[in-house]
Amino acid sequence: MARWLVTATDEVDGLLICGVYGTGKSSLAAEIAETLERRGVSYGALDLDWLTWFDVPGMDRHAARDVYLDNVASVVRNYRAAGVRHLVMAGSVRDRGEVRALATAAAVPLRVVRLEVPLEEITRRLQPDPTSGRRDDLGVAAQWLADSTGVGVEDLSVVNTGPIQDVASQIIDWLGWTP
Repeated sequence: MARWLVTATDEVDGLLICGVYGTGKSSLAAEIAETLERRGVSYGALDLDWLTWFDVPGMDRHAARDVYLDNVASVVRNYRAAGVRHLVMAGSVRDRGEVRALATAAAVPLRVVRLEVPLEEITRRLQPDPTSGRRDDLGVAAQWLADSTGVGVEDLSVVNTGPIQDVASQIIDWLGWTP
């Protein structure tokens, strides 16, 4: 065991912040992490998008999903070994099956908060981004909203159009995460 690691704990609980692209999942996860840090609460934060950002020509989507879930498992295992008690994850999920797969890979119980933001606000947030990927994300967000993709996976639904500090505090209070 590396000397910088502290006491490991099996008592880890998790939060999955989900919603369509542009709802502010990553920003809210960062705000929750910063708030927990200021409050002296043990946490680990994980933006799931970065763990899926790879390409191997010819790899099928099932194999790519396995790599993603292995990435989640590895990071969470390292966080747990370091003594993290609360896990904050941000990412889009289509259905309860994807939530179960994440919870299994992370080996933590997950409570799910789905962010709601009107398409007009999502457009305002994503349109100025110069990357072609963000333009594609806007199209996917519009389709997911039209199809209600991801709706129903949540334990709590939160409108994320107000001050981010208020939304973060609301979620932390709902979770009951304290030092």
